[in-house]
Amino acid sequence: MSGGVDSSVAAWILKDQGFDVIGLFMRTGSHSEDYERRTKTCCSITDALDAQRVADRLEIPFYVLDFEADFGRIVDYFVDEYFQGRTPNPCVMCNIWLKFGKLWAYGQKIGADHVATGHYARILRDTQGRPRIGRGMDGTKDQSYVLSGLKKAVLDKILFPVGEYPKSEIRTMAKDLDLPVHSKPDSQEICFIPDNDYVRFVREQLPDRETAGLFIDSSGKKVGVHNGFEGFTIGQRRGIGIQAKNPLFVLDIEPETNVVVVGDHAQLFKSGLMAERFGWHVDPPSGPIPCHAQIRARHQAVAAIANCDPADPAKVWVTFSEPQTAVTPGQVLTLYEGNMVLGGGWIESAT
Repeated sequence: MSGGVDSSVAAWILKDQGFDVIGLFMRTGSHSEDYERRTKTCCSITDALDAQRVADRLEIPFYVLDFEADFGRIVDYFVDEYFQGRTPNPCVMCNIWLKFGKLWAYGQKIGADHVATGHYARILRDTQGRPRIGRGMDGTKDQSYVLSGLKKAVLDKILFPVGEYPKSEIRTMAKDLDLPVHSKPDSQEICFIPDNDYVRFVREQLPDRETAGLFIDSSGKKVGVHNGFEGFTIGQRRGIGIQAKNPLFVLDIEPETNVVVVGDHAQLFKSGLMAERFGWHVDPPSGPIPCHAQIRARHQAVAAIANCDPADPAKVWVTFSEPQTAVTPGQVLTLYEGNMVLGGGWIESAT
């Protein structure tokens, strides 16, 4: 229970279905003193109090778990990725390590049968009866992409109560139930960066790193200088600050030399990618398989062909049916079979 409307209604749905529900809140140590910013995150002190109020309203037990030390691992990952020229997704790691990792481990200790969250996704069964993560019914809120990194073994223990409903109906339910969070805004920002200034945060963590360097174009010609490659991501246009005939975009980041490669928009298009640490939710395929590939949270999944290394199924190659822009190392690759997730991994490079 994050203190938001989705997890609050999820708790009510489960109780209404006859489950014995226990509310758990993850205390991560992240907070903001500014009210407006607090309303945009999901694990502040205010959120904990909101979750407690909802639990009291639903008359269910409620506990706060201290995950501050574990959460530090996610912050370290976030910072390290930027200094390796990659673009991280800390919410995905939070799902893998905490919500469906340590949180479920705690649930097992107290005899729970399932772990449930307010994600807009579903647990479906394929033709072989295997549990699979499916897209939420509300396509505008679907969160299956950020859940593709979950371990296959835990899928049968997960419940996504709000995944069967549109967001508007969840809001209506919360209001009809007189839940104290029915009008609370959705969380929009990374909880440990409530002001949304990623670059400032990263630089404050490792202030002595020397990352300033050159902008070069795809031919190797110097076209400018920058004050730190960690301030850029593949596909970025704003903030480059170089006068040019046509708009320039970040094409590549080379942390070994502090170089940021820039070029025009057409150069952003790539025919495919290679991903590693890919976890299959089905048996790894023995040959090429048709699928749909999604390469970032706001990307429309596109038709593709996927192959994996027979000796190492965690290494996957994807060829898009049409070239895609801004294939970004560090971001998540989620593969779909229809509305069901095939698995997910981490983009290593464009091809």
